[in-house]
Amino acid sequence: MALSAFSVPRGVLGVPPQDPHFAPAVELHVHRQLQARPLLRPATRRRPSCLSASLSEREAEYYSQRPPTPLLDTINYPIHMKNLSVKELRQLADELRSDVIFHVSKTGGHLGSSLGVVELTVALHYVFNAPQDRILWDVGHQSYPHKILTGRRDKMPTMRQTNGLSGFTKRAESEYDCFGTGHSSTTISAALGMAVGRDLKGGKNNVVAVIGDGAMTAGQAYEAMNNAGYLDSDMIVILNDNKQVSLPTATLDGPVPPVGALSSALSKLQSSRPLRELREVAKGVTKQLGGSVHELAAKVDEYARGMIGGPGSTLFEELGLYYIGPVDGHNIDDLITILNDVKSTKTTGPVLIHVITEKGRGYPYAERAADKYHGVAKFDPATGKQFKTPAKTLSYTNYFAEALIAEAEQDSKIVAIHAAMGGGTGLNYFLRRFPNRCFDVGIAEQHAVTFAAGLACEGLKPFCAIYSSFLQRGYDQVVHDVDLQKLPVRFAMDRAGLVGADGPTHCGAFDVTYMACLPNMVVMAPSDEAELCHMVATAAAIDDRPSCFRYPRGNGIGAPLPPNYKGVPIEVGKGRILMEGERVALLGYGSAVQNCLAAASLVERHGLRVTVADARFCKPLDHALIRSLAKSHEVLITVEEGSIGGFGSHVAQFMALDGLLDGKLKWRPLVLPDRYIEHGSPADQLAEAGLTPSHIAATVFNILGQNREALAIMATPSA
Repeated sequence: MALSAFSVPRGVLGVPPQDPHFAPAVELHVHRQLQARPLLRPATRRRPSCLSASLSEREAEYYSQRPPTPLLDTINYPIHMKNLSVKELRQLADELRSDVIFHVSKTGGHLGSSLGVVELTVALHYVFNAPQDRILWDVGHQSYPHKILTGRRDKMPTMRQTNGLSGFTKRAESEYDCFGTGHSSTTISAALGMAVGRDLKGGKNNVVAVIGDGAMTAGQAYEAMNNAGYLDSDMIVILNDNKQVSLPTATLDGPVPPVGALSSALSKLQSSRPLRELREVAKGVTKQLGGSVHELAAKVDEYARGMIGGPGSTLFEELGLYYIGPVDGHNIDDLITILNDVKSTKTTGPVLIHVITEKGRGYPYAERAADKYHGVAKFDPATGKQFKTPAKTLSYTNYFAEALIAEAEQDSKIVAIHAAMGGGTGLNYFLRRFPNRCFDVGIAEQHAVTFAAGLACEGLKPFCAIYSSFLQRGYDQVVHDVDLQKLPVRFAMDRAGLVGADGPTHCGAFDVTYMACLPNMVVMAPSDEAELCHMVATAAAIDDRPSCFRYPRGNGIGAPLPPNYKGVPIEVGKGRILMEGERVALLGYGSAVQNCLAAASLVERHGLRVTVADARFCKPLDHALIRSLAKSHEVLITVEEGSIGGFGSHVAQFMALDGLLDGKLKWRPLVLPDRYIEHGSPADQLAEAGLTPSHIAATVFNILGQNREALAIMATPSA
């Protein structure tokens, strides 16, 4: 194999310097570019040579105006990079990094992870020939440099906006995005499928999957590597090791590295330079040489594989991947040499290249920040100050965390679990207050659910806080390990409903449907932040079966809160009337209740006062409330920010069996449409879904046959 990256004296291998059989091997595989240079050199800091703009202020640490990008301006697609020298590629990387910073400063988005892979992105597109060669980016947070180099630079100002570029890779957006992402740990599986598909079709293209060390904590990554080692198809896995999960995982006291034994193993690998050098020599002595030289090299390679950094490299190699590294992910020279070596080597099978990068690289404020500026609002590049609009209320995430802390203060059995999302779920606050009762299990939702089930078996009260869309990854465990056994695990499902700029990959559309169909599950949703506090208390009190509650992204509405966020348990299966009216009843579920109240206000301007009710529970339903509404109104409209098959379907099922649909009652469900709603502003998404107050009010008048009023409401800009 032509995978050598070092020149080492022959005596290191125990071969006499004068041995004539060994000399050709050394001469054949010493690369001029890497001669006498370590594979992983200390990180260096330098002012980008191409950036001539001056700093705006003495205290500023970056440029206030976009620096010139003469090289990047000539690059529309990767093919335009092929004739650049290595020196020019380094300049291109500098320009690309500044371009990412200034684009994201105008739109907001995922910054730190993209800055960490600039050199790697340049090297990949220089060495490989996308889109024929497949390059997959796990999660997709880090794909901004890739987008700029693949024909989308002029669209970067639309990033994560309505009708603009996605914040992740997306097949429908570009042929260079060969696989759509958003959730973690999927790309090795997809890349293996592409590699096997290529082999079955007799193709010769390369397949490369880039995956972070955080994503490597998920079981699917290991399932894929295990299968890749067995199938032995040629493919390359690049482990982007930045010692921080590319998710909002920082605690209140600083950054959090990926959890688990893998993080420790990778750290050991990074520190074992002498053995790395020895092993690189062994890899450089190929089978073509044959004879005693090959046998000797094989013995050295075997020794290095077993000894380098402890068990780390052998973990990958036991799974069947040929391990190379660690490699400095910010050294373009080394990256290009190694990628070219692996690309040109025939019949390698799966290869894993361990690349060390720094999240937030090249932007001082990101390098120092606890979360490495993972996700940012618009900001001033010169000072790093983010332009966040002051909010009068906290986020629903924070209200959940405060309510859970209030419960845990009074009940020592309450524990919290999250899947590498301490910041995203608010459990970083819980961790500070109860460091021994908060568990980060890594990006491993399946494990999180069953781990919580085990805690429940021991009499503890686990709250499993997972985004609605991420809980989909652990659904079998919810069914088999929790609901079937009727274990009292509490699921706090954040980001329920539409989520704005993150788009359909993170949209919490399906949780009501997939949770409410389970026989033992209590399913509830708060209409405001006060109700959320009460539902946290309700979940804590339910100790004979599992329960769940969903809450949206965004901030509270300003509802009066219970003292110290300590909620009062709600009677299970009991809704409430918020507004008494006639003819039409709006039965809202969760955050949609607020739009029902706003719709009622619009309708009242046209002379009709409607009833508004807050269901609170999807399971068990408040049968008495629904029966009362159905019998005392001409029209019943259920409203929810969820998919078909959710709350409205459960209401219809009950009414059909109860005979409430046998008379003159008109029932209409307002739900998310049966399609994925693309990223954009929350207001634009809600309008596309037809769930704004105007849409609800217009539906009321359409059902009543008052089309003129319906049109008037939809035509009113302020409606």
